[in-house]
Amino acid sequence: MTVRNMTPPYHRGCWQFVWTAALICLAETGPPCPSAAAERSFGGMHLSTQQTSAPESPLPIFELHSGFWVNLHHFLYLQARLSNGNPSSTDISRGQAPPNENLAPLLDFPAKEIQVWQDAIAFYAKDLARRDLLLNGDMQNINDRLSDMETCPDLEGKTSPSCKSGLRPELIEVLERAAPVFRAHWWPLQDRSNREWIAQVSPMVQRMGVELSGQLADIYQRTWPSKRLRVDVVWYGGPFGAYTSLSPTHVTISSHDARNRGVYGFEVLFHESSHALAGSVTEAIAREFRQRDKPIPRELWHALLFYTTGEMVRRDVLYGATANADQQDHDSDSSTYQTYASRFGLYSGSWVRFRGMLDLYWLPYLDGRISFDTAIARLAAAM
Repeated sequence: MTVRNMTPPYHRGCWQFVWTAALICLAETGPPCPSAAAERSFGGMHLSTQQTSAPESPLPIFELHSGFWVNLHHFLYLQARLSNGNPSSTDISRGQAPPNENLAPLLDFPAKEIQVWQDAIAFYAKDLARRDLLLNGDMQNINDRLSDMETCPDLEGKTSPSCKSGLRPELIEVLERAAPVFRAHWWPLQDRSNREWIAQVSPMVQRMGVELSGQLADIYQRTWPSKRLRVDVVWYGGPFGAYTSLSPTHVTISSHDARNRGVYGFEVLFHESSHALAGSVTEAIAREFRQRDKPIPRELWHALLFYTTGEMVRRDVLYGATANADQQDHDSDSSTYQTYASRFGLYSGSWVRFRGMLDLYWLPYLDGRISFDTAIARLAAAM
């Protein structure tokens, strides 16, 4: 049996000569994103990007955006959920959700603005807020299209043919009418929160993103995506704080969710990006369970993704890859660091057993002691 020693338990140094590349792109209604070699000063933050000295290396090139339209959409979705009596965060037993949000107050707003905003919430509450942001194809399309319209002052193509979103006319009307109210009262605070999150996470990507992306690509036996990964940073990112749609890969992540702060924001960013690599895992799990005539555990693949990214980040924290004089809290302390899934209670319910099985049969693969196929086969045999 051939064992692929892709991720030993110590911190590898063979990647250290490679510069990391983190493409930081902040846009409101300004010009398009600069090229990967550019430097840009935006909103008082000087954000630079670097090209790698090894063109063939699996660069974790992220386009990190704080976009007006996609933030407006998610904020209306949140307000409509709250008006329907739904919690702002996950209401299932697995996972420690942050405190529930309250409806945004409209005190001292002009009567016309109150009516426009309440009409927008009512429109979302009737239908869109009842849909899943990720699993509903229409919601995915809305998110993708609004992301593309980031630099557009309108969504109908009035100012430019490139700003014709193709969304339903009634949705366009609601968003365009609500836009001035959102821009005047909530957008400055939310945009600042998004930018602060980007400023906090991007140095971590620059310090250890290349190594981590290489590890994850090796582990999942897939090539890291060659195209830039679009990441929309939003104030509200759905009940779980983040989600990822595929074809194309599009990560949406909350800057306001307490679960996404500090090094956990970095871990979540790479966990979400790992969804683009997870095909080999889901295929192997399905194959091994079917061969044994066993039901396929619905969430095993997702628990495995959380486990893997968390373990890789934990090792990098342990060996100093994320050491930073500006990070003195326990989240980046190697002696106390807990992975995201452990810290926020994901290992409960059926996931308690998943964690035990992953410790026994997946961890040896991460240590380079057994092969990918052997690890998945042993998982299936033991469950």
